[in-house]
Amino acid sequence: MTTKIVKKSGKKKSAVARATLYKGTGHITINKRPLGIIQPELARQKIYEPIMVAENWSSSKGSSSLVSGLDIVVNVRGGGFMGQAEATRTAVAKGIVEWANDAGLREAMISFDRKMLVSDHRRKLPKHYGGPGARSKKQKSYR
Repeated sequence: MTTKIVKKSGKKKSAVARATLYKGTGHITINKRPLGIIQPELARQKIYEPIMVAENWSSSKGSSSLVSGLDIVVNVRGGGFMGQAEATRTAVAKGIVEWANDAGLREAMISFDRKMLVSDHRRKLPKHYGGPGARSKKQKSYR
């Protein structure tokens, strides 16, 4: 008998998160650290959003909590702490939706925030010649 394992990834800027979901006791680890000790708190709340939506959705259906029986392990690299939090959030949300295999949960996630299931493809514009940044240029005076 094989156990069900779901692997999903999420991206934000240069951060890439890879989430693995399998049947367990409800432990959530990010880079080998429990979700409860992730700092800053804003990043932790961002990561917790898809879990909260899934719990609310399963309780509204009257069934047992979907996430309490899942172990989620996330490896995230690159970017800053908020980029990593957004990438982790996307990977976890995609994994939970695939695990549940329910269109209702997918719609609940999208109605909460579409960015939970769709990775953000925007990148920083590189610096160009003639100025300090991507858009600004040195001013030119004719007088």
